[in-house]
Amino acid sequence: MEDQHKILIDELTKLLLGGSAHLSLSDALAGLQPRLRDLKPDHTPYSIWQLLEHIRIAQWDMLQFCKDAEHKSPKWPDEYWPKESAPEDDSAWEASITQINSDLDEFIALMEHSDIYQKIPHGSGQSILREALQIADHNAYHIGEIIAVRRFLGDWG
Repeated sequence: MEDQHKILIDELTKLLLGGSAHLSLSDALAGLQPRLRDLKPDHTPYSIWQLLEHIRIAQWDMLQFCKDAEHKSPKWPDEYWPKESAPEDDSAWEASITQINSDLDEFIALMEHSDIYQKIPHGSGQSILREALQIADHNAYHIGEIIAVRRFLGDWG
């Protein structure tokens, strides 16, 4: 059973990091010109910055929910989306990416040292496995949107 657990954790890790059925966030942002971070192509609701921040906020919320019974989630939907379409500066952009990556690393470590099937005591039926799948699904969806926005802006391969 231990080998099967390791195999599942390894596969979930690959899913969370991207690169198999969908690109990683790093790949989706590679070569992005800073001047494009805040642009919203016609008929698109979000800039790349807003999508990046939404990924950060939602992933952080799911991680904290798994770890902390006292965690209070942001108010949906207002506090899951930044109001501003552009980062304050380059350091805000980099800080967002850094937090996404470090929170993802922390979640993967949590998976490796948890019974991923056990219900989270303070939840309503969620497990680490369910949260892992939700993070992967959510991030892949919005990474795809980042790529679509880049295409609309003429900034994708």
